Amino acid sequence: MRNLAMLAGRVLLAQIFVIAGIDKILAYHGTAQYMAAHGVPAVLLPLVILLEVGGGAALVFGWQTRWVALALSVFSVVTAIIFHHDIANGMQKILLMGDLSFAGGLLVVAAVGAGRISLDGLAKRD
Repeated sequence: MRNLAMLAGRVLLAQIFVIAGIDKILAYHGTAQYMAAHGVPAVLLPLVILLEVGGGAALVFGWQTRWVALALSVFSVVTAIIFHHDIANGMQKILLMGDLSFAGGLLVVAAVGAGRISLDGLAKRD
């Protein structure tokens, strides 16, 4: 039960990053403009996409899970601070809390690891 719950948790945490990364690919120009409007160089967009899609996939498969979860957690906090700091705006406040909640869940994954149903878990059994 524990390992299935860990797998489900990883998948549920990862899906937001994978979908967001794909959305950024599909709306590349608009996303680059949005980032630039918030003071983030658009040249970083390919790295953001790589982190979201690649990190999300790594999280699903449980590869380098602790490091990936830590990186995505830091990314979530930074994203929250840069893009969702206007807590007077109700929607921005909800997005801020969501990003911080993702960060919290990812920190738990970083602390406990991927579980047995993962590439990390397979490596430990060899």
